Amino acid sequence: MPTESAERLRDAERTRAEILDVATREFADQGYAGARVNEIAAKTRTTKRMLYYYFGSKEGLYIAVLERAYAGIRAREQELDVDHLDPVEALRQLAELTFDHHESHPDFVRLVSIENIHNAEHIGRSEVLSRLANPALDVLTRILHRGRAAGAFRDDVDALDVHMMISAFCVFRTANRYTFNAIFKRDMLDPGRREHYRKMLGDLLVEYLTAH
Repeated sequence: MPTESAERLRDAERTRAEILDVATREFADQGYAGARVNEIAAKTRTTKRMLYYYFGSKEGLYIAVLERAYAGIRAREQELDVDHLDPVEALRQLAELTFDHHESHPDFVRLVSIENIHNAEHIGRSEVLSRLANPALDVLTRILHRGRAAGAFRDDVDALDVHMMISAFCVFRTANRYTFNAIFKRDMLDPGRREHYRKMLGDLLVEYLTAH
């Protein structure tokens, strides 16, 4: 049977996760300035006092939300087994992973947009987020290295360039869904066009990287 201390630890972990779930939605919907700690506490099984006990402050909670959001996509990238694939197929799979993640996690895209409004000041205060730069590029670096060794990929582009290209496509598609639809009458998240856009992203990357 679990000990009393182990059970308390599990309860604390569940409470912390619940707070982060609610806070993620609140910050994504209301922004950093508009989100209210009282409202977040009211939507959980805890109190404002306990919320501050776990996270220290509103900013501490917001940073924890950002850390979990970024850690989620980085963990998925690290789990992707691409080293046995042809570099072109590996590149497509990595791009499709980001495509799928951003589509299914619109709160992540909103949080990134909100943090850019604040000039990334909160990310700059997080030691966890500063350590996520290399994991974001490790998989891409390996793919590009193998592709160049095989003579398939151009050598004047680095992993960060490719990461930017993937992010630009995937973030734009989700972040600008409503304005794009209002102006052009096309919903970029229309399920009927999903595979078209998913393939388009891979094609853009492959065509660019294989152009000599």
